[in-house]
Amino acid sequence: MPRKRKLLAQLSALQSNSSFPPFDALENLNATPDGDSSPKSSKYFAIQKKNSSQLEADFFNQPCVSLAKSFLGQILVRKLPDGRELWGRIVETEAYLGGEDEASHSKGGKQTQRNAAMFMRPGTLYVYQIYGIYFCVNVSSQGEGAAVLLRSLEPLQGLDAMRELRSASKKGPTKLLKDWQLCNGPSKLCQAFGIDKAFDQRDLTQDAAIWMVPGHDLPGEQDIVATTRIGIGSRGEWAQKPLRFYLRGNKFVSVVDKKMEREMAAVGHFSCS
Repeated sequence: MPRKRKLLAQLSALQSNSSFPPFDALENLNATPDGDSSPKSSKYFAIQKKNSSQLEADFFNQPCVSLAKSFLGQILVRKLPDGRELWGRIVETEAYLGGEDEASHSKGGKQTQRNAAMFMRPGTLYVYQIYGIYFCVNVSSQGEGAAVLLRSLEPLQGLDAMRELRSASKKGPTKLLKDWQLCNGPSKLCQAFGIDKAFDQRDLTQDAAIWMVPGHDLPGEQDIVATTRIGIGSRGEWAQKPLRFYLRGNKFVSVVDKKMEREMAAVGHFSCS
């Protein structure tokens, strides 16, 4: 008891002399009797270790279209094995609604080894390969077999590492990629963030190598363009449904629908007159 009173007195003195958290005193207060003052034993460090701003399960537990829109403006974070972190703002998504959606990998409600992640809890990554070379990453949502494709990111941090990863995926010499070229497409995004099949079925709320954090200045409905998805022209009426969403005026979007943007501008102008 005398030792603990002494430490509390030290803590009180530190608090009165400084506006910063008294790290040493807190560590000593939580030290084990044998003198081990490892941060692992400190309640303060245990709290700090958890990223309080990380998007958690409740965010992902939304209907597919709602989640696809809600992703816009949020930030995807990837921690590389060497400790570097890559940050990118989500600027374009596509919704795939599950069984009824003829363009979905889970159409008809069919569950396979390949698409199993689409049927897992919201926030689970579904990574698949196209052309036997490139990868695309999706995030499961509410709804049986429903998921959101991440189409494009606006790079925020770790751009040099993104360039390295993009270059490593190509054969022969390559031109230096401009910022807007790094992640403006689903496969480019995966290359730049080092996402491959090993990330399939990982949980964005639990994984130490990839997660999401809230963005700042999130867009309003008037900032979001809703248009047709890319590369599904043979899917009948589903090819015409407005299930691709992107931030209007953002140069990091993969494909801009100028006609739809003109229509939105006209409606906006009319509603203000």
